Amino acid sequence: MLTFDEARRRVIESAPIVATERVLVYEAAGRILREDVLAPSDLPAFDYSAMDGYALRAQDTLGASEASPCSLSVRDGESRAGGEDPPEVLANTSVRIFTGARIPGGADAVEMQENVRRDGSIAQMIRSVTAGQNIRRRGEDLRAGARALDEGIRLTPSQLSLLTSLGRVRVVVSRKPIVTIIATGDELRSPEDPERPGSVIESISPGVAAFVAQCGGVARLAPVARDREDEVVAALVAALAGSDLVVTVGGVSVGEHDVVRRALERAGVTLDFWKVAIKPGKPVALGHAGDKRWLGLPGNPASALLTFTLFGAPLLRAMQRDARPSAPLTSATLARAAQHGTGRLEFVRAALDERETPSRVSPLKGQASGSVVSMAHADAYVLLDADRATFDEGTSVPVMRLRDV
Repeated sequence: MLTFDEARRRVIESAPIVATERVLVYEAAGRILREDVLAPSDLPAFDYSAMDGYALRAQDTLGASEASPCSLSVRDGESRAGGEDPPEVLANTSVRIFTGARIPGGADAVEMQENVRRDGSIAQMIRSVTAGQNIRRRGEDLRAGARALDEGIRLTPSQLSLLTSLGRVRVVVSRKPIVTIIATGDELRSPEDPERPGSVIESISPGVAAFVAQCGGVARLAPVARDREDEVVAALVAALAGSDLVVTVGGVSVGEHDVVRRALERAGVTLDFWKVAIKPGKPVALGHAGDKRWLGLPGNPASALLTFTLFGAPLLRAMQRDARPSAPLTSATLARAAQHGTGRLEFVRAALDERETPSRVSPLKGQASGSVVSMAHADAYVLLDADRATFDEGTSVPVMRLRDV
């Protein structure tokens, strides 16, 4: 069996890169940027005021205090955002100015209005003002030609605002990968189907589809494939023809009715690996057919969802050339003792409390591979080392937050 780190490395390094597309900036949140964005001009484009107040010459306020204020005449006119050219500031004068407005010629500072006593056409300064005070300088954020955003980032709402401020209407991002999910098994039925002996509701595909969307992909749910080799082959061939990634759920073990492996060979899929030394989810597998990828998940709900977050999510991120395809690990202290069987790295579903420093993490009850309840209440995984059996309360452990997947 491969180690977790080796399996994930193979997943990421073998990921085929999807094409790019140009989309409207306001539609690009969460998409992977596929171009370096340079500032076409200085940002800000001109010197402007960071406060409502008075534009002036700092030297005219030297020695000013509450007991002995200096008086500056207020020139007719004003400087407001988007307004006409303001009057020039001359010696011992000031100009009324508002946030975002251009700095008038001759001024080198702005005093906020809260520190000014206004008496008709006279503005009394009650303290000395420093040159440059409350002024945002041209090019202070970015000079023309400077790199504003790097290729490979996952665009945030704030970055979309930055793009717009640079005059961008569209941006080049990765195309959303198409992911087809095929659940397999004679025992599966939809929630609308009548119950039958030994049947279970197919509940994994919706969860996997949601993770696909979270990772920037487009999920398509194929009909359930029964444990018939010909039926699985047909489903695989159809899915591969129209997808970047095909995910099968179930049928990856070695039982007599687990037909996926034989069907893969007939569908033209070459296996890259089968089985990883993790718990749960050991039977997870990866394969390829040309530039298409196949990911085989176990049939138990917790195992399937967990292994998709560990391998499917970084695969999708890497396909979009995300600079950080894997969820980062953080650390937390165990709220109670934990133990497990050695030999495999275990991902324990847990509740993370980040209100304290350091954060505390509590393993949830019901760690069985089929327990969808513990998976539903988990917001993190605790990683229990394969070579250590007992972890005392208060032990610092690595943690993967599900929101980072």
